[in-house]
Amino acid sequence: MRLKTTKNEEKKAVEEERRCVNCGRGIKTLFVQYSPGNIRLMKCDNCKAVADPYIECEFMIILIDLILHKTKAYRHLLYNMLNLDADDTKGVFLKSSFVYFLLDACRISLISNSRDDWDSSGSPLVSIWTCGKVLMDVLLGNFVFISVIVLGTKFLLDLSLDITRCKEIMLAILISSYFKLFLIAMMVWEFPSSVLFIIDVFVLSSNAVALRVVTQLQTAGCLAVCFGAHAAKLFTDRWVLHLLSGVTMRKMLLT
Repeated sequence: MRLKTTKNEEKKAVEEERRCVNCGRGIKTLFVQYSPGNIRLMKCDNCKAVADPYIECEFMIILIDLILHKTKAYRHLLYNMLNLDADDTKGVFLKSSFVYFLLDACRISLISNSRDDWDSSGSPLVSIWTCGKVLMDVLLGNFVFISVIVLGTKFLLDLSLDITRCKEIMLAILISSYFKLFLIAMMVWEFPSSVLFIIDVFVLSSNAVALRVVTQLQTAGCLAVCFGAHAAKLFTDRWVLHLLSGVTMRKMLLT
């Protein structure tokens, strides 16, 4: 009975562990609160620096450092704010996945609009077919994307993976794709198609930094894995859109 209690206490200690944003080592307490608004930041036992100075920073400063691709900001976001080491990240994972797939559908819609792939007849069947094309493209493209990320991390980076580790990596990839939020602005206002390319490049580099933070591997290897995943997804998107557009054209010719 004593042994069981000890294991539960150890598990709870691991779940409550945070990370030093400087060296990435685990630290149980980031700060000590003496009274409301009166805290003292703790120092890391490994690097002897303040474990997480972002605790006292405004969110806008954190966002700027995320845009600048600072690994410290990504460690703060992924481990000290969201706590990827915890077991109760199911809600965050589901919400992040929903937003990610929704923004990806917006991206496919923008690409289709730029190519005049949509049929303006206003028929309900055409609308259903159009939504089906977007859904198929999003699901197939992201299936290829996730497969390349997992396989590349396992074989190219030679990292052993389990279910928990895969979930941690995918959650980091989803959250680091936050720059796709600018696609909402493109749905409202007109932007040149080159902005899509800029957003894709920024998301790729952000994914590489997040993968490096989670796996603690070399930047070049993480960038290669993310580049391969995005290239495979882009190829799948182009192939699916071309294939389904050809099917639509043949149906229009037959009718």
